[in-house]
Amino acid sequence: MTQLDERKLDPAIALASLDETAPREPHRLYALKHGDCFAVADAYGDIRGAGDGFFRDDTRVLSEFRLTVGGRSLSLLGASLSQDNVLFTSNLTNLPIESAAGRQIPQGAIHIERVRLLWQERLYERITLSNYSREHSTVLVSLRFGVDFRDMFEVRGSTRSKRGTAHTAEMDQSSVVHRYEGLDKVVRTSAISFSQPPDQLTSERADFFIAVTKRSRQTLYVEVGSKTAARPQTDRFRSAAARARFGMRAKRRHGATLHSSGRVFNDWMERARADVALLTTELATGPYPYAGIPWFSTAFGRDGVISALQMLWLNPGLARGVLAFLAQHQATETSSFSDSEPGKIMHETRKGEMAALSELPFGRYYGGVDTTPLYIHLACAYADRTGDTAFIDGLWPSLCAAAEWIETASRSTGFLTYQRAAESGLANQGWKDSFDSVFHADGRIPKGPIALVEVQGYVFAAFRGLAKLARLRGEEERAENWELRADAIRQQVERHFWIEELGYYALAIDGDGQPCKVRTSNAGHLLYVGLPNPDRARMVADQLLSASFHSGWGLRTLADDAIFFNPMSYHNGSIWPHDTAICAAGLARYGIRDSVVRLMSGTFESAVHFNMRLPELFCGFTRSAGEAPIAYPVACLPQAWSAGSAFMLMQACLGLQIDGWTNEIHVTRPHLPIGIDNLVIRHLSVGHVAVDLTFQRVGDRVGAFLADAHEGLVPLVVKS
Repeated sequence: MTQLDERKLDPAIALASLDETAPREPHRLYALKHGDCFAVADAYGDIRGAGDGFFRDDTRVLSEFRLTVGGRSLSLLGASLSQDNVLFTSNLTNLPIESAAGRQIPQGAIHIERVRLLWQERLYERITLSNYSREHSTVLVSLRFGVDFRDMFEVRGSTRSKRGTAHTAEMDQSSVVHRYEGLDKVVRTSAISFSQPPDQLTSERADFFIAVTKRSRQTLYVEVGSKTAARPQTDRFRSAAARARFGMRAKRRHGATLHSSGRVFNDWMERARADVALLTTELATGPYPYAGIPWFSTAFGRDGVISALQMLWLNPGLARGVLAFLAQHQATETSSFSDSEPGKIMHETRKGEMAALSELPFGRYYGGVDTTPLYIHLACAYADRTGDTAFIDGLWPSLCAAAEWIETASRSTGFLTYQRAAESGLANQGWKDSFDSVFHADGRIPKGPIALVEVQGYVFAAFRGLAKLARLRGEEERAENWELRADAIRQQVERHFWIEELGYYALAIDGDGQPCKVRTSNAGHLLYVGLPNPDRARMVADQLLSASFHSGWGLRTLADDAIFFNPMSYHNGSIWPHDTAICAAGLARYGIRDSVVRLMSGTFESAVHFNMRLPELFCGFTRSAGEAPIAYPVACLPQAWSAGSAFMLMQACLGLQIDGWTNEIHVTRPHLPIGIDNLVIRHLSVGHVAVDLTFQRVGDRVGAFLADAHEGLVPLVVKS
């Protein structure tokens, strides 16, 4: 093939530009992921820059990828992800165009199907053109592509004074290779290969004249990877798809599964399970749920722990993988830049150029105040769920180091506080880490160090759990010390965070010892760990379930009378499904299970409006009849702890706990979601046995029973 100058093609076709005025329906983004690669594109399958693209190791290796036919954009018929999240499919048709011979082709004559998948750091795409007209046609099919090798943080808006060297693209008959040498001396490449030689190929565009006879179809294969491989073709695409689907099935087989009498409800559960599987990456230490796509497709400490807690009753292996990874990356030295201190648990890790050059601290960053106590809490919960003393024995030095860090960091105030050690770090270091998420009732930003209310609850849970494990290990002195610390933190929270005039807990206590008298959902996390006394727990629950917090779709992060309340904000009035689920688990802990069912129902109905996939967050506007929940424009989708919320809510409804020490299933006052009369949990692991557990609605009560084959294998303790 000769490399033709674009002007030598028929001007009527070759110079036809992208028709930006062609009508386009509002697009939503679709994500694929495998390992440390992910791709985000619109419903047309197009990558248009902004936040979408194909990313490998926190670097965007494909920043534009747009398909046109006859020089025009396409008309969208529909787009979808397969149930297992492996295949993205976009169905398109042509707008009115001219054939290569100058004949008019009406709109809707040609069907274009784009099918895409990721496998082993490679993007595979199949483009099929089917001619449903009565005429033979030769049409111009063009792919416009761009490779900017931007670091993830550049894509998110960070600016750099200097970048590495982008080399001239190298081309052969059917491929283009872009190469970039970063300032970190790492050479990153992006190779785009085609199944047939383009009629014209430049560094940014491939043009194909494709003849589609009447009632026939033609297929073009494209691959994007770090290097060229064998020419793309049917067998390579099918093989990659088969392996990707097999790998996803293997991940989804881990743990128990749910099946109910509600078909649409089952669709939500299946999608949530598929999203957790999609985001779970197999690391050397075991499975780890990456936080979310596109901005957080990496290992986060807090997100990983909470996702593992949500899935613990169904799949304890996920918690084991999270704990093993975080123990391996526990801090051993003090660094202001990375906010690390010995014993502290990692907040975030990144692999991109900016992290490697320490332009940002997030290569391995420890600026999360809650991750360390949450890590301990997960380890204790995992032990209670599984009775896996061998794993806990191996983890014990790490857990003790984490506890020592908490004790040392809490020594001056009695609370676990945060204050960033360097200006490059996060100003707020709880889960609500935006700059304005912690404030006083009058709007003042508090001075540090800051003690968040929910973090003290996590510390309480961590010390209480450690005391139990220490006693099982025969370490009585440690057990007594940690029991005293758990009791002390409970008393301190009740004394200093409770605001009598609010009948509620303060959001935080600032560096001057003054409480931030703001009502937030953070207090609901205290219920989750069981810290408040029953009377105060009921007062908190009543307010969380009032119109100030409960929008009808879920719980707002901030009461609607607060000075910074904004339902469109990131943390100050929006709805985060994982936050709603944690609060619901707290309500269940105090026996308020009817309200948990309400929250489950609202969350499910939200998921239905979001095509069965809960985003990272959505706007906190009050629900109105006939209206859908309002999306937050740049929320991650999928997000691990949003997907996992479905299972934490379900466990809270069912009142189900598994005692790994006695190998018993405990069910307390079980409820089923609204509209569900039967629920079966299959292959629920209890010790070395997997059982099927059924919940059945009978009148106004819900009963629980094991399958006949499992009776006598595992004790089932039901409390009404």
